[in-house]
Amino acid sequence: MTQSYEVGNLPPPDLSWRSVKRYLASRVTTLKPQPLSDSQKRLLNPIPTLRLLTFKQWMFVLVAFWGWTWDAFDFFSVSLVASEIAETLQVSVTDITWGITLVLMLRSIGAVVFGVLSDKYGRKWPFISNLVLFIVLELGTGFVTTYKQFLAVRALFGIAMGGIYGMAAATALEDCPVDARGLVSGILQEGYALGYLLCVVFTRALVYTTPHGWRSLFWFGAGPPVLIIIFRMALPETDTYIQSKHNEAVLDTGKNFFVGLKTTFSTYWLTFIYLVILMSGFNFMSHGSQDLYPTRLKNQLEFSPDASTVTNCVANLGAIAGGIFMGHISSFAGRRLCIMISCVVGGALIYPWAFVSSNAGINAGVFFLQFCVAGAWGIIPIHLTELAPPALRSSLVGLAYQLGNLASSASSTIEAKIGERFPLTDAHGNARPGVYDYSLVMAILMGCVFFFVLVCTFLGPENRNAEMVVGELVGPETKLVEDEAMEVYGERRSEQTTVGSVH
Repeated sequence: MTQSYEVGNLPPPDLSWRSVKRYLASRVTTLKPQPLSDSQKRLLNPIPTLRLLTFKQWMFVLVAFWGWTWDAFDFFSVSLVASEIAETLQVSVTDITWGITLVLMLRSIGAVVFGVLSDKYGRKWPFISNLVLFIVLELGTGFVTTYKQFLAVRALFGIAMGGIYGMAAATALEDCPVDARGLVSGILQEGYALGYLLCVVFTRALVYTTPHGWRSLFWFGAGPPVLIIIFRMALPETDTYIQSKHNEAVLDTGKNFFVGLKTTFSTYWLTFIYLVILMSGFNFMSHGSQDLYPTRLKNQLEFSPDASTVTNCVANLGAIAGGIFMGHISSFAGRRLCIMISCVVGGALIYPWAFVSSNAGINAGVFFLQFCVAGAWGIIPIHLTELAPPALRSSLVGLAYQLGNLASSASSTIEAKIGERFPLTDAHGNARPGVYDYSLVMAILMGCVFFFVLVCTFLGPENRNAEMVVGELVGPETKLVEDEAMEVYGERRSEQTTVGSVH
């Protein structure tokens, strides 16, 4: 008797001591990269790897990249003009930062709402709807006249921003050729760094040269999403999502979507908890090395605005280079191993990053440290996508990312509060008002965070080159009964380092 078998329809995680012990024993052995075939060695060159993508696949990558880039642009808009907004609304800068906090707090709601819509109705129209909200709320931010209006608009904006990441990752990576996934993952993730750079550029171009000041930045920010919407409307649904829905129809598993969500989550709850913990560490890594760094340059090192801008640009260029490079290498060396290498090298670079005082040394230190931070981050889109169940790809990936972001939202506050315990003095031994040794505090925090991410990644699973289609069927010609299919599937999963205890 032959039966169809749906890949991914696994039992709940086995938490028996035997299973856990077997899993832990495999954490070292599964880090060893597999020997590369001749075709894989050729693909170490990123140019042939990029040529694997068809024109349509490239279009999916680009529209997802620009959606994620503009998410970052919109987020940093408030950070870069907080003092100007505070002056207009007659409140303190601290009050304005509550708008940033609200965004971080409510992004998880957006991840759930738009993630579920994307998993149920497709990657296209929820993505477009999300961008429409971007336009409305960016325009609205530019027209606020009271502090309460500002908080209300930014709260809604947090929901809108929370939806983009999971949908962008699914759009870019679902149809991507297996050998190009790591490289595309790195390219996609560094849309975040590009969004920051664009925000810096347009802040300098618009805020201080136009009659409407900071409002011009938000009105401008509402324009590019129109182009991204037109771009996405010209593209179809992803092939993987279409095939998944077809398989669900054949298997008769898609009639009650929300029952399916509950069933899938009951299997993957342990994976979800792990991903939230991992993303908390990753977000502490990025926020801990970035959020207070401009303050360090300005207050502690007394950099001029132009010098500070140059150093921040150098940092983001390092991030872009690191994310793309390490994302690509992870396709051959493994996701976990490359993240761990980034953490080890990044930890070794903390001292020159934090304590070298010459301008050239500071720029070199920040370039290479952000190379390592973003190098680890460049692997995250595909690592999360491969670990997530196909039926929950958009919602689980987006929610895990945003909950991790929420957990780390206080990182700059933590650094600032601890920094107050280390005041700096001038040449005469007098305290410098409001100037603290942020270098020491950031170095300590980054050392702890790199170690935390290193341990989490070592203990965690990996599912490199995982199947992307929901309900991929084993045809009758395979002659596999259900038990045999389960056995083969289990062996394949073991090779990919995702065992019963943490699938």
